[in-house]
Amino acid sequence: MRWIIAIFYLAAGIAHLAAPEQLLAITPSWVPWAREVIFVTGLFEIGASVALLVPPTRALAGIALAIYALCVWPANFKHAFDGVVLPHIPDSWLYHGPRLALQPVIIWWSLYCADVIDWPWRRPSQS
Repeated sequence: MRWIIAIFYLAAGIAHLAAPEQLLAITPSWVPWAREVIFVTGLFEIGASVALLVPPTRALAGIALAIYALCVWPANFKHAFDGVVLPHIPDSWLYHGPRLALQPVIIWWSLYCADVIDWPWRRPSQS
């Protein structure tokens, strides 16, 4: 699970750097310096995805990714409700509905893969 989410965030970070114009379209208007924010978040996603795989930085990376997933949720709402069309992403509630509903799962997944939480599957004690 850790590798899957790390690859997901790595790909997202690369997309932020490679196609910022597309992400500007779904960035809420109240975000200051949107282009710069997209660039910095791309670098963050790349760095945090790597940090999630390294035990000494894993917990901090997982917490940071969980907070980040919460912070970008408004962009997902804008994408869905404003009907912003992006290449390679369906403009349908068959995409947007699950995408919006799964954001809390992504937050949980980041924390779980960082060993910050173990709910609902308890890990065996290592003592």
